[in-house]
Amino acid sequence: QVQLVESGGGLVQAGGSLRVSCAASGLTFSNYDMAWFRQASGKEREFVAATSGGYFYYADSVKGRFTISTDNAKNTVYLQMNSLKPEDTAVYYCAARLGYSGSPYYSTHYPYWGQGTQVTVSS
Repeated sequence: QVQLVESGGGLVQAGGSLRVSCAASGLTFSNYDMAWFRQASGKEREFVAATSGGYFYYADSVKGRFTISTDNAKNTVYLQMNSLKPEDTAVYYCAARLGYSGSPYYSTHYPYWGQGTQVTVSS
């Protein structure tokens, strides 16, 4: 079965950088769209970034600061986060879906999820 395992979260000061990773197994990685969502305490889960069909998508709040990338040889998707702000504090989730399954922005379009990794940005 499909498994997604995130790693790399932690505590960082505002203005700093962090990279989170998501290792996927049980799927043909190149056939899947990969995405990152996040959920802050007391808030709804929100879209952060996705890759689909060779294109990259970002939430306005992270555009220019975050970069999503994939390594097909390692079945891994990364989220490089720069210029972090306290409002980026959240649990970050990796998600996967079979490619070309509609809009990449909606969490309901992704059937596979990781367990999440906490990212905390201190002011």
